[in-house]
Amino acid sequence: MAKQVMYRGTGRRKSSVARVIMTPGTGKFIINGRKFNDYIPSAATRLDVEQPLQITDNMTTFDIDVNVYGGGITGQAGAIRHGITRALLEVNPDYRKALKVAGMITRDPRVKERKKYGLKKARRAPQFSKR
Repeated sequence: MAKQVMYRGTGRRKSSVARVIMTPGTGKFIINGRKFNDYIPSAATRLDVEQPLQITDNMTTFDIDVNVYGGGITGQAGAIRHGITRALLEVNPDYRKALKVAGMITRDPRVKERKKYGLKKARRAPQFSKR
């Protein structure tokens, strides 16, 4: 039995982590056992996730299976995009130049700032009362 080729990529964004597995196929996209369109309802967010595939012209070349957890839909979408990018670099290192120009390779370092004592949020102070 021939061993099937698998390309893996781990993507992160905010507090979300996505494990992406790409196999040669017809373009099926499954996220946590659900269809891509069902899991990500926003069309704009779906375009954002598909961006690395469009740049490298691989929309129907691979079947993508994603396991993602943590954060919200937008953070998870960013993590999936990062994971797909990393998996595509495994497929063909020549994609690096095009993906780098588009800013796909760099992990977005912005995370929620921790809450400080004496404040309501990270920077929000309690309302001041003169009397």
